[in-house]
Amino acid sequence: MHPQLSDKRLGVYSQLCVIDYPLLNFAQACREFIQALDACHASNWARLTGGCNKEKLRLNECLHKESLARSSRNREHAKEQRLKTEQSWKELHEND
Repeated sequence: MHPQLSDKRLGVYSQLCVIDYPLLNFAQACREFIQALDACHASNWARLTGGCNKEKLRLNECLHKESLARSSRNREHAKEQRLKTEQSWKELHEND
């Protein structure tokens, strides 16, 4: 299995995450690609001779797409938090 996507690591990551996004779990979004790569890697000959390159490419594309979506969600969340913080500072300094 792809080392960054093992269920063990995702479990730890999701516990550390402050914000719970519905598609945060890469393994669920890219499960079919991970399974295809695992199946291909079961054959050492295919793995060593580049027979799994297509599966790896598809998995990387899926992970990249999920990463971009996560970055976009994080950016939007940061903007909301920043506006909230600025509003709090304005309210705090109104009384000065």
